[in-house]
Amino acid sequence: MQSSLSLSFSPNSSAATISRSHHSFPITTGRPLNLRFCGLRREALGLGLTTSLNRHLQSQLPRHQHSATVSAALSGNGSAPKSFDYDLLIIGAGVGGHGAALHAVEKGLKTAIVEGDVVGGTCVNRGCVPSKALLAVSGRMRELQSDHHLKSLGLQVSAAGYDRQGVADHANNLASKIRSNLTNSLKALGVDILTGFGTILGPQKVKVGSSNSIVTAKNIIIATGSVPFVPKGIEIDGKTVITSDHALKLESVPDWIAIVGSGYIGLEFSDVYTALGSEVTFIEALDQLMPGFDPEISKLAQRVLINPRNIDYHTGVFASKITPARDGKPVLIELIDAKTKEPKDTLEVDAALIATGRAPFTQGLGLENIDVVTQRGFVPVDERMRVIDANGKLVPHLYCIGDANGKMMLAHAASAQGISAACFTHPEISMVGLTEPQAREKGEKEGFEVSVVKTSFRANTKALAENEGEGLAKLIYRPDNGEILGVHIFGLHAADLIHEASNAIALGTRIQDIKLAVHAHPTLSEVLDELFKSAKVKAQASSPVSEPVAV
Repeated sequence: MQSSLSLSFSPNSSAATISRSHHSFPITTGRPLNLRFCGLRREALGLGLTTSLNRHLQSQLPRHQHSATVSAALSGNGSAPKSFDYDLLIIGAGVGGHGAALHAVEKGLKTAIVEGDVVGGTCVNRGCVPSKALLAVSGRMRELQSDHHLKSLGLQVSAAGYDRQGVADHANNLASKIRSNLTNSLKALGVDILTGFGTILGPQKVKVGSSNSIVTAKNIIIATGSVPFVPKGIEIDGKTVITSDHALKLESVPDWIAIVGSGYIGLEFSDVYTALGSEVTFIEALDQLMPGFDPEISKLAQRVLINPRNIDYHTGVFASKITPARDGKPVLIELIDAKTKEPKDTLEVDAALIATGRAPFTQGLGLENIDVVTQRGFVPVDERMRVIDANGKLVPHLYCIGDANGKMMLAHAASAQGISAACFTHPEISMVGLTEPQAREKGEKEGFEVSVVKTSFRANTKALAENEGEGLAKLIYRPDNGEILGVHIFGLHAADLIHEASNAIALGTRIQDIKLAVHAHPTLSEVLDELFKSAKVKAQASSPVSEPVAV
């Protein structure tokens, strides 16, 4: 998930402002800017960062100033006050920390980034990047294994097979390439990469690694991200009881694997394992699978992604204890009723994947040295990402972004800002905004009507040409003023289609205005075109429903 912040500068002042959405907080600098924290940008793919940055700075700065500033940013990495080693020190070189470092350097800040593991963080090394490599393989396998699908296209293919190590190497090589590009992009800009775990010793002071190396900075950003959450009673051995970190290495493909949790992570791995021949059993604490999705989308997704595949499931139960395989015995999973806590069943499987979400990685940061107490592991911050101490006071010059502060994990925050989410199964699932039950509850409380329209992929020419007509797009909106409350898509390339809706929500665009958008024919984007055109809106006004927010 991405975090959006922006740095806005006044040409006549040395004070800058970092803001997320429409909130801002001060940071010291001397350059005007508009800043956006994004995910993996062009430089992650090695696409000419220096040239694009140079062009950006030339357009941002007065003609007589830009040459000197570009030189400082690209070679000397700006100049810091004599009393500090750096203008900005970032703890954590994941997507959030990397993006913050790039933008800081663009504006002439002398910047360093501290990383105790490897550049790229969870996303590049143990998350988004390698998982999509595995899912690319599972998608190809499904196509090759579907005789009916291939015959409908007039194709004949012999039996499909795979090389496990080759698949694992594909994921690892992709992560290595992106990691290398990210590292090179930082070095090219003069960002200092300090190797070692960062520990805050006091205000504006950080110890790097186990040595006595101490670094000072005018401002510090904590961007340490998150790690897999493992409930009590579950013993991880990294071989037969694993987290997503281990699963992405694909050291084995078990005959039967239990997946604890049926959210995004669990669903994606079920797609991978079943395509490679595993039998999967879901263990879900709530009463239904995919509890975080819109109920109608969940129902359709279960019919397509679960029921026809080699998958069974237990709902309404906790895995109270999981013991790894040892001494010739299988993995043992003890299930209890989620409500009564009474013993329910015992499973014996070849492996178990724990996909119960993520927890903030904030231990060992030295927060006690600045009187900061975490809340369930999260670093407390205000709406401007400024860290708050145990007495409710702001800690000067210290900020925390991303998963470590928990802000982006709040559903209502994501909904309000048009932040989309996607599950890269085959077919994909994507969503932005409220589910239908959430929207109707909000409508009852605030006194407005909620309407819903849907369109099928079976009515889309491009989807039919691909023989991929299984899919649904759903729009939840206010018929009185055209406000988009939520959009949910299940179908071919749903993750790519959702952005038109997320941008509309973020910019406050009304349905009556987005109806006028032109979509190329024949393309999958027409699914959204038909969806918006199906909505019946009473108001004809053409003004944003809310103030635009940064995304």
